[in-house]
Amino acid sequence: MKVTEHIAQAKDTLVSFEVLPPLKGKGIEALYKHLDPLMEFKPSFINVTYHRSEHVFKKNADGSFQKVVIRKRPGTESICAAIMNKYTVDTVPHLICGGFSINDTEDALINLRYLGIDNVLVLRGDAAKNETAFEPEPGGHKYASDLLQQVANLNAGIYLEDELKGTHKTDFCIGVAGYPEKHFEAPNMDTDLQYLKAKVDAGADYIITQMFFDNAKFFAFEKACREIGITVPIIPGLKPIYTKKQLNVLPKTFSIELPTDLSNEVLKCKTDEDVEKVGIEWLLAQSKELKKAGVPVLHYYTLGRPLVVADVVKNL
Repeated sequence: MKVTEHIAQAKDTLVSFEVLPPLKGKGIEALYKHLDPLMEFKPSFINVTYHRSEHVFKKNADGSFQKVVIRKRPGTESICAAIMNKYTVDTVPHLICGGFSINDTEDALINLRYLGIDNVLVLRGDAAKNETAFEPEPGGHKYASDLLQQVANLNAGIYLEDELKGTHKTDFCIGVAGYPEKHFEAPNMDTDLQYLKAKVDAGADYIITQMFFDNAKFFAFEKACREIGITVPIIPGLKPIYTKKQLNVLPKTFSIELPTDLSNEVLKCKTDEDVEKVGIEWLLAQSKELKKAGVPVLHYYTLGRPLVVADVVKNL
């Protein structure tokens, strides 16, 4: 079932979660352990992130170096299939530009469709760890808008091989990312919003936002989107704060601001257990206000802290 269908049929604000595939060497049980405490809330869908392979150089016995590709987490196809099989819940695999050629992307989309997956979240993805700026895979997409166009083409039955006849049209519901505090590479908010509108005009069905901790920024973003003609559902992305370290890590990693009231409360904490309590209270207050405002879905980034998110959702 598509994300947009869930939203259209809902009588109240829905809940969804985002998870990481387990690290290589961990069994699927590690993911089930993460999800089990969240499933009582009957999420409408679960997003599964994708992390591109890393390149490292290993020294050979003769002193030369060999470039080795290391993949630390499995791909989303198998993880989504495992989640759907165990919990009978819809999944949304992340589809990124980095590490994929256009042929790899087409193959991945065909595999996802064979698995009965109706949704994808289209992202450019981050730069590789050894790169200072994003570099596309040879023969791959440079921008999320180009990747989105490939998915839209496949939905129209347009494959990379022109000679194919009587092609099957896929029917993916396409999500894209939005940034209430603008993407860090965009020169300004207006430009970022125009990029987002271009994705919607090209076929994006809904928007999920980057995490934010100030609801006023989300409401301003939503208003600005509507004013330039973006009419698709906008889903707020939410994350708990649970360590003092995050006061520095989150703004640096995600180019976001933490409200003064939140940072002041965290700085008063003596332990990370105290920080977690502050984070739960803050996230619950955010969630209640957003739900009251009628957002279609509350989307929680659960990465590493499913029980914290469970405490919040339980109190909703």
